[in-house]
Amino acid sequence: MLLLKNTPEVDSHVSEFYNFTPLTNQGDEFPFIQLLNKVVLIVNTASKCGFTKQYKTLEKLYEKYHDRGLVIVAFPCNQFLHQEPGTRDDIREFCSFAYGVTFPLMQKVNVNGDHCDPVYAWLKSQKKGLFGLKHVMWNFEKFLVNKKGEVVKRHCSFVDPAKLEDDIVRLLDEDV
Repeated sequence: MLLLKNTPEVDSHVSEFYNFTPLTNQGDEFPFIQLLNKVVLIVNTASKCGFTKQYKTLEKLYEKYHDRGLVIVAFPCNQFLHQEPGTRDDIREFCSFAYGVTFPLMQKVNVNGDHCDPVYAWLKSQKKGLFGLKHVMWNFEKFLVNKKGEVVKRHCSFVDPAKLEDDIVRLLDEDV
């Protein structure tokens, strides 16, 4: 993971969120600075999980609100009962063919532990999860980030992405 340091676009008045540059499923850099003034939903995903069907709802939300500034970013994760065992090509093909996913798909990461991805370390430091826990409890946990790069909500896996629509619309309607 690369971090942008004091570039003209990123200064001390902008959220740390925009300093991250994870890698896409294809291995390309995905600088979060491009998400400035957008509403972002970050989800750790898995293709062999009971919650995998949430991809369908996530894609519907993305299609409906992308033109208004919603970006959904999926981080595949194999930490929970090895429910994302595939290669990056397997993951990309599964998401595309099974659910028609068009939102950004990142490389597989760890969301907990010693090798936790920096994006997830930061997200978890901003908003505690279910029962006040810091760690991600399972696949399809969701972090909702406003246009200023602030984590405003964190939802456990059991929360259907459709239930986030009102919050997403409210955040899209906010002035920066």
